[in-house]
Amino acid sequence: MVNGIKKTAEKVYLVIILLLLYIPIALLVISSFNASERNKAVWGGFTFKAYAELIQDEIVMGALYNTLLLAGGASLIATILGTLVCIGMINMKKRSKSFIMGVTQIPLLNSDIVTGISLMLLFTRFADLSFVTMLVAHVTFIIPYVVLSVQPKVLQLNLSTYEAALDLGASHLYAMWKVIIPEIMPGILSGFLLAFTMSLDDFSVTYFTKAPGLNTMSTMINAEYRKGIQTEIYALSTIVFIIVLFVLFIINRRSEKAYKQREESGVAL
Repeated sequence: MVNGIKKTAEKVYLVIILLLLYIPIALLVISSFNASERNKAVWGGFTFKAYAELIQDEIVMGALYNTLLLAGGASLIATILGTLVCIGMINMKKRSKSFIMGVTQIPLLNSDIVTGISLMLLFTRFADLSFVTMLVAHVTFIIPYVVLSVQPKVLQLNLSTYEAALDLGASHLYAMWKVIIPEIMPGILSGFLLAFTMSLDDFSVTYFTKAPGLNTMSTMINAEYRKGIQTEIYALSTIVFIIVLFVLFIINRRSEKAYKQREESGVAL
């Protein structure tokens, strides 16, 4: 009896949490198809007008282009740097590894506002704010996500294969490319996708490090909110949600596949 009540309470709690999380998103998606221009609380019919106007709006599409370019470029650079950091820690002592992991995770634990303001002060002292400063700022705060994704795969490496490749005459670079990289590739892909999602979703760091007149989706939506959000913004937010949902689906699928592979091979989790 007690166990039955406990399970029911857990299910009710889960349903409530999911409703609180996804009802606002559902309202956002519905509003993007609402034909009512003035009052989105009143259903005025189903239409794709917002999506058609979105494609023709150069300002909104420019912000979308900047966002995707920023997230893609920052994620690629962060993935390369984070992977090299994890590989470089293979032969380090335990104390050195702990120190590097601690330093790497500072941007992860630090407040986004603090990170954004500190980077803004640094950039404005030596250069003007631009797309490059945004790119460097995004790389700075998403590297920890890459390291946290790649490091577990590095710890599972069998270095005997790498050493065997060296004994057979392969260079260190060639052996790393042909032996180590394929082994940790699932972690690298997961780190890239996670970094891309975090960069795509960021506002605080972007707001403080962007150049005047250069907008991403988050900063543009913040500016639009003050004078009234246009219907195209609802459509744009819906598209972003679908992109993030797709990326998270890929991450979860890869994690599930990796879990099954480890379970079938008998590797302890």
